[in-house]
Amino acid sequence: MMPKIHVFGEKCKSCGLCIEVCPKKVLAVGDKANSKGYYTIIAVEEDKCVSCALCALMCPDIALEVYKES
Repeated sequence: MMPKIHVFGEKCKSCGLCIEVCPKKVLAVGDKANSKGYYTIIAVEEDKCVSCALCALMCPDIALEVYKES
């Protein structure tokens, strides 16, 4: 099963906490802004994700979820 990271773009404020806490450096700030003007987080190397979900736990806006794709 492959880990998947889903970012709820409209909730993301680009605070960067998820990027800093990720042990595999899977996340980065993307180049698309949401309706509030924030550049949302994207998974740049999702294949390196180990499903620790630290990014989702750290997010103050509950803008990420990590799950295993079946």
